[in-house]
Amino acid sequence: MKKTSLILGLAALTGLGATSCQNFKDGEGGMKYKIVKDEGKPKIKEGDFVSLGAVITTENDSVLNSSYEMEQPFYLAAQKSMYKGDIFSALSMLGEGDSAIFQLNIDTMVAKSGQPKPPFGGHYINHTFKINKVIPKGTLTDSVFNAEVEKYITQDREKAKNAEGGKIENYIKKNNLDVQTTSSGLKYKIEKEGSGQKPHAGDTVVVHYTGRFLGGKIFDSSVKEDAKKGNVYNQMREPYDPIRIPIGVGAVVPGWDEGIQLLSKGSKATFILPSKLGYGEQGSMGIQPYTPLAFDIELIDIVAPKAAPAAADTNATAKK
Repeated sequence: MKKTSLILGLAALTGLGATSCQNFKDGEGGMKYKIVKDEGKPKIKEGDFVSLGAVITTENDSVLNSSYEMEQPFYLAAQKSMYKGDIFSALSMLGEGDSAIFQLNIDTMVAKSGQPKPPFGGHYINHTFKINKVIPKGTLTDSVFNAEVEKYITQDREKAKNAEGGKIENYIKKNNLDVQTTSSGLKYKIEKEGSGQKPHAGDTVVVHYTGRFLGGKIFDSSVKEDAKKGNVYNQMREPYDPIRIPIGVGAVVPGWDEGIQLLSKGSKATFILPSKLGYGEQGSMGIQPYTPLAFDIELIDIVAPKAAPAAADTNATAKK
């Protein structure tokens, strides 16, 4: 099996109803749960491959993570439960086609896993899952199992590739954006015109940025307020200053190299990048293949490269 990221996202699934305790059953480890749909298929076991739609929220419905905001499913390899009432014991109650809401007990998590208590209040973290696909490991050899998983993921990614254009058009329509499109497919809107010159290849630019999946989820930002809003704030990154990058030399994704050279100093713009101008068919950390992205960009400064020192006049020196 090729090295494929198996990402588990946790949250509350839009459309399955509120996460109040009404009609919830008591489970092990202080868990509460509600099975929304049961297709009667075999339940997930240790070693199985799972594709799922997932959302995770706090008790006050603040979203911590969502496959729907990222517009891509989460993949995972089911593991043995570390303790009663953890996420894998919850998933073991579900099979392909099932959906459910789980309220996992925070005190149990802290006591059994040694993790610090999360900064938000409440007794539970709400997880709602819809199981798209289960490939049972069972008695399959590793090679046969891995081939089945890779085949499924390849088909899933082909669907994502074919859906890119529609996702981009929906994003533009939903946000009422009047965009311009370059020959490469980059779509952009200048929100605020700057002044002066535009950067050239080899210049260093100083920019603030916020990156989003087209479902709305912020995945990275140099702006502290946006990082906190998107639940991607990292204290180790302090201070949240604008970044400095060389432009036009392949140091960043192609959409940035092209788009930033369209801006003057002081400009603010929105870039919408098809995956070929972003992270392509390989993806990147937390970004799946064939994922279109949106960036809010502010071009703060342009720093031209320092001129090389003049070469010595060897002939003149020799004449002395």
